[in-house]
This record gives sequence, structure tokens and C-alpha cells, in this order.
Amino acid sequence: MSDEPEVRFASTVVLLRDTPDGLQTLMLRRNKALVFAGGAWVFPGGALDPQDLAVGGGDVLAASRIAAAREAQEESGLSPRLEDMVLLSHWTTPVGEPRRFSTWIYAAPLAADSAVVIDGSEIHDHRWLGVREAAIEHEAGRLPMLPPTYITLQRLTQYGDLAAMIAAERHSPAPEVFPVFASGGDQVLVMFRGDAGYDTADGEQPGPRHRAVLEGQRWCYQYQDVDPRYPPLMGQAL
Repeated sequence: MSDEPEVRFASTVVLLRDTPDGLQTLMLRRNKALVFAGGAWVFPGGALDPQDLAVGGGDVLAASRIAAAREAQEESGLSPRLEDMVLLSHWTTPVGEPRRFSTWIYAAPLAADSAVVIDGSEIHDHRWLGVREAAIEHEAGRLPMLPPTYITLQRLTQYGDLAAMIAAERHSPAPEVFPVFASGGDQVLVMFRGDAGYDTADGEQPGPRHRAVLEGQRWCYQYQDVDPRYPPLMGQAL
């Protein structure tokens, strides 16, 4: 019998609004005491529950939208419309993690004057930030987050407004991302398809680089000499 934990279905939603300075997103800070991603800045989200599946008629993809909207309401007081959600990507937690999730990441527009109400329990803080500003804050070591959050932010920096984002992402394939933890060396890193060491979990294997490397408090995304079959997760324009 495998000792690997069960992979749970989950979803998250990037709440976005237009401003004169470009796209802004709502970032939430998780309670430092939480076992999973304690203290990290995240988008609203969480695991699907039986009620989500029931409302979705047993369709997991439909339930993932319902769960993302429910979690947004519970964690921020904001309610994105299901029909406005655009699927950006689908991530599965690497093997070896004590908690594993199969997570759909959506983006959804909100009105500019939406009021945020956090619970003060699971979520301890919130900030509206420009998507590029949030990425820069992380790169400076001031906004801790997990690789899917950072890479999603960077993907969204391609767009000047909600209309451009929706027009592009609604008709683009959403990447299925299965990161692999590396072995060897003294760096903490996860590799993506197209990396030379992806199939063997060998981070020191010479060749193409498609990975996220933890440098201090920030993740650094690397994409070098990768086969075109594996496009950059941050978008082709980056």
C-alpha cells in the first residue's frame, strides 16, 4: 500500500479589477499557524467539499468553479460570478508533499469598489496590489508565496486590462502542471515538463531548464533551451 497521501480536488480564483495603473488583484495572507502554506500570500481558494460536488451535479470541473466562488466569499467577502471565471491552469502538488491537491486556478473580474471582509482566522491580512507590483514584491523577498501563485501573477502581467486578459485566456489552453521535486545539490527547486531532470527528479542533470528555484525568500522561474512542446508557464510573451 502506498504511503502517498490522497490527492484532493481544490480550486482557487484570482480576483481582478481594472485601475488606471493596470490590473490589480486581491492577495490574502494565511494564518502563520496553519500547517499548509502558513504565512503565505495566496488567492482565495480551498478544497472542494461534498456540497460543491452535489450542486455541480457530480461534475468535478463544474464543482471547482462553485468551490472557488464559495471560498472567495468565505475568505474575502467577495462573490465572483461563475460565468465570469476563466480557467488559467491546473496544478497537481508534487509527490512527496504531506498534503497533495489537484487545483484548478481561475481568474474572475470584480467591480472596482468591492469591499473586502476577511475572517481573521484562516486569513489574517489582505492587500489589493497591481499584478506586476505583487510579483516584484515577491522577487524582493517581501511577499512569500508558493510557485503556482507567483507564476500565475507573472502570467497575468501580460495584460493591461480585464478585457485583454479574458479575450486571451478564455480561448487559450489551460496548462496541466505536474511539478517534480529535485534531488541532489543544495537548492530547493521544482521542475516542470521539458526540464532535463524532470523524468529522473535529478536537479543536476545538464540540459534544458524549466523549473522554479527557491533563492532566499523568493522563487526564480527558469526557462532555457526548452523544447517548444513545453511552452513557458508564464505565457509566450514573457
